[in-house]
Amino acid sequence: MNIKETFLTLLILIIVGCKNYEKKENLLVQKEFGKWRKDNDSLSVELNHKKFNNWIELIERAERISCNDSVPKITLKTENKLKTIYFQNPCWENFGCILIKEKNVIEIHNNKISKNFGELYSLDSLKSILKRDYENKGKNPSFSDNPEKLLIQISYDKKEFENFEQTLKKLTETYEEIAKKTNINIWLIEKLEIPKPPPIPVYEENFE
Repeated sequence: MNIKETFLTLLILIIVGCKNYEKKENLLVQKEFGKWRKDNDSLSVELNHKKFNNWIELIERAERISCNDSVPKITLKTENKLKTIYFQNPCWENFGCILIKEKNVIEIHNNKISKNFGELYSLDSLKSILKRDYENKGKNPSFSDNPEKLLIQISYDKKEFENFEQTLKKLTETYEEIAKKTNINIWLIEKLEIPKPPPIPVYEENFE
């Protein structure tokens, strides 16, 4: 083999190697979050959050999917990641009431975090709040009983959910970092304001 043939062979090997490297680089990393049932793949229905005019329409669609014995999901795609998030919203037509202990719930409303109807925190506090509940395991009665019971409820005002996708990304990444798992339990809900109780009337007694 002469010098030209050797050079040509090396050039071909380099080109083939580069193409194989590019293919590897272009492979998508796929992850699934909130997948509790083995049959999620066959029963799941894509929830295209960008097509809804307001938050209420989106959660009504999620509920209709659940009531059809399917699982609503959202797929988020970046350059090299494909992330599927399943939501475990119940079908409220089948349940008059579901008893949920508030200590097992972390609520995110308009990208603000709250716990037990307490103080509101920014999403920057998500890791510390989530870690505290996940690792509590019943030690503190104000926080979650068990990591498996931990529920994340997400809600927005009607037309203010443009940051929904970013919130989901941050939530799933933070949960996986803490739990080393992807079995996060997320509900999409409508935020209902609990009316304050009326003031107790004060009666003045006549001591004359």
